[in-house]
Amino acid sequence: MSKKPNVILILTDDQGWADVNCYGSKDLHTPNMDKLAHEGVRFTQFYAAASVCSPSRASMLTGMNPHAAGLPGNASSTKGETGMPTDRFTLAEMMKQAGYATGHVGKWHLGYTPETMPNGQGFDYSYGHMGGCIDNYSHFFYWHGPNRHDLWENGKEIWADGKYFPDLMATQAEAFIDQHSMEPFFLYYAINLPHYPLQPDEKWRAYYKDLDSPRKEYAAFVSTIDERIGKLLKKLDALGLRENTVIIFQSDHGYSKEERTFGGGGSAGPFRGAKFSLFEGGIRVPAIISWKGHLPENVSRNQMALNIDWFPTIAELCGIATPSNLEGKSLVPILKNNDIPSKHQTFIWQNNGSWAVRKNDWKLIGDPWDSSDKGRLDPEKDKLFLTNMAMDSTEMTNLSAKYPEKVAELLAEYTHWPYSKLEQ
Repeated sequence: MSKKPNVILILTDDQGWADVNCYGSKDLHTPNMDKLAHEGVRFTQFYAAASVCSPSRASMLTGMNPHAAGLPGNASSTKGETGMPTDRFTLAEMMKQAGYATGHVGKWHLGYTPETMPNGQGFDYSYGHMGGCIDNYSHFFYWHGPNRHDLWENGKEIWADGKYFPDLMATQAEAFIDQHSMEPFFLYYAINLPHYPLQPDEKWRAYYKDLDSPRKEYAAFVSTIDERIGKLLKKLDALGLRENTVIIFQSDHGYSKEERTFGGGGSAGPFRGAKFSLFEGGIRVPAIISWKGHLPENVSRNQMALNIDWFPTIAELCGIATPSNLEGKSLVPILKNNDIPSKHQTFIWQNNGSWAVRKNDWKLIGDPWDSSDKGRLDPEKDKLFLTNMAMDSTEMTNLSAKYPEKVAELLAEYTHWPYSKLEQ
């Protein structure tokens, strides 16, 4: 068995901040996600660096904001289209250089050419779909088509007609762990659930039959995820690897209210916003890290942290020299000591026409969009929307008129950001 810790990075797709019991859900069955929190550290102010799929993933795998990572918007789901630039140094490449076996299972959505698919970005092994979403039985791209099959193993198209993709993912993830149980491994387990199409296990449909739609369809898909995570944990236990494996769990961004997901089903709890939005519900996500016997257990951390922080955190936990150009900061000091302040004073998001600056507890959104429809926005009065997370994290009241000096301060932060769309 390897003395270096193994690392499993579990990423779910379109899962809301409150859609785990340990984050406040009262109607979901998520014992395995909750077990990770019970055996680890749960973050309450953890952010994705983007409110849509590809840029969030690019930022996590490079430790940089999506613009610096070279993918500020979604990658194409069309074969032959490029994605995240290959000159970006990825987490997988770092782990591979450090002697780790590297594996990707699940969704990619970071490029659809040999160079930008997983095997070209540092992964020894890859199994899954390259586009944004697939039907979980036919494995065809869910949007345009119809003849756009999307299931690949190490860059070669494979066929598994009629087989349930969550089960295929679970099988491949467990096989990767089996194969590399005697050496250090890094597994990026990018689960494509609860992203549409909502095709949960029948047992979970029955379990949630008394909930209203679309919550019941969404809830059943979340429990489908949880059950597969449970299988993964049992595999680690059976191989005696649990205490030598760092497990990280998070969602890629907020829940979706798109038509294809029946107009909703997820929850951000008290927060405004959903997928695509830069209000909290679009970018604040559930995030947990567990390493039994090495990190604190059953504790929470309220410090602001970001998905770009996993890169240097993993490096430090594994004793690997951290690349110098990362925007992310290691969370290890915070994990071990709750008195350590956040490593980020300021962070900036940008999605299409909207942008947001978080500086300490203050947050300013320019041209805000509330995809959750929790409240109305005045096109003029709310063009700059100021809130304070310590005062009111629901973001239902615009404080810009009351604190104009804070508006000016945060606006200046955005204006001088290298990727700002405002004139300097």
